[in-house]
Formats: sequence, structure tokens, C-alpha cells
Amino acid sequence: MGKTGLKRPAEVEFTPTNCHARDVLARVGDTWSVYVIHVLGDARTLRFNELRKEVDGISQRMLTVTLRGLERDGLVARTVYPEVPPRVEYTLTPLGATLRQLIRGLVAWAGAHLDEVDAARAAYDARHGPPARVSVAERLAVKRRLPQKARAVKDASRAEATASRDAATRAATNTAAMRRSNAIGSGNLK
Repeated sequence: MGKTGLKRPAEVEFTPTNCHARDVLARVGDTWSVYVIHVLGDARTLRFNELRKEVDGISQRMLTVTLRGLERDGLVARTVYPEVPPRVEYTLTPLGATLRQLIRGLVAWAGAHLDEVDAARAAYDARHGPPARVSVAERLAVKRRLPQKARAVKDASRAEATASRDAATRAATNTAAMRRSNAIGSGNLK
């Protein structure tokens, strides 16, 4: 099995410049960076918790890591105000705003082609079965599409399971207490 002899495009050939470009693309191409840049582009300036509420599904740790990376790359500016408690705000830099224009185009493309992508996924899943792992975006989309009634049923069954587990725990605790009480009363406890 030899190489096919196809020449790679110059953009993907290994060079020091392309290697560095890959690092930058890895930063701006990850799910959370794109989302954070998009949200900051719409909102202009947000505090950490405001940003976390807008970026659906991100953990506090992941948002912190993402913001640090974007700040390091010069895409996001972090401003700390000397107040008690400290107030920290994040905004896109001019460099980040140029990237936001490209992301806006990606978001528009995704919105325009959602039906086609959904149809392609359904056809693929019909042929090969559903993927073993579902992306964060797909899980969030399903969660948003889940009707309120279905969510209420799901929450009710969780509450029922919790109540059942709590009742079993109380019963086991009461049984153990009764055994101790009986053992003390009969003089079997030493």
C-alpha cells in the first residue's frame, strides 16, 4: 500500500506557518469559542455570569478556559474593575470583531441549511444506525424541542423515583431502629 501520489494543497502542507495557523484554527474552531465570540458579538460587553447564561450548556470551568484562550489570542478583552466584589467584563477586541464577521456567515449558513443537514443525518442514521455519541449541540437542540408536557412528565418521574428511594431509605432506617430497640428491650444487646 503506497501513497496515491496526490499532491496536497499548499494550505495543508506542513510548514512552521501552517503549524501555527492550525493552532489558531483549533482555538477559534472549537465549539465553545465560536459560541462565545458569537454571543459577545451580539451583546457587546458581558460579565462572566451573564455570558455563562447566554452560552447554553457550558460549564463554569469550560467558560473560564475558553475565555482565557480567547484573551491570550487577542480576540477577547477582559476588564477588571476594582470594586468589592470584583466586577469583570468581557468584550470582543477589534481582532475578535473581524472573526465575528466570519462566524456570522457560518451561523447564517447553518441556519439556511438545517433542513438539509437534518435530512442527511436521518438518511445516514437509517443506513448505519445512530451515532454512539451525540454532540453537545444536538443534545441542546433536542432539549429545546422537548415539549413542556414531556419535560413535566420527565421531571415527575424523576421526583417519583427520588420519593421512592427516600421512602425505601426511611423504611430501612426505621427497621434498623426497631431491631435495636427490640434488642435493648429483650436484653440481647450487650
